[in-house]
Amino acid sequence: MTNVTRLRHALPLSQDINKALTDLDVAIAKAVDAAKAAGLPQGLIVAELHGHAHAQTHMMVKA
Repeated sequence: MTNVTRLRHALPLSQDINKALTDLDVAIAKAVDAAKAAGLPQGLIVAELHGHAHAQTHMMVKA
């Protein structure tokens, strides 16, 4: 797992990374709000997010 970056070792984060992280957070929050407004059950939203997190983690550690 040499390709995994530990953020505490990389601090302080660059402005580009901070902006990208903020943009990602805003996009996720908007998508969750839209899903709730469309009537998706909270559990389904959480399951979808968890599935994506699991897939990204798998890709990160296998590379």
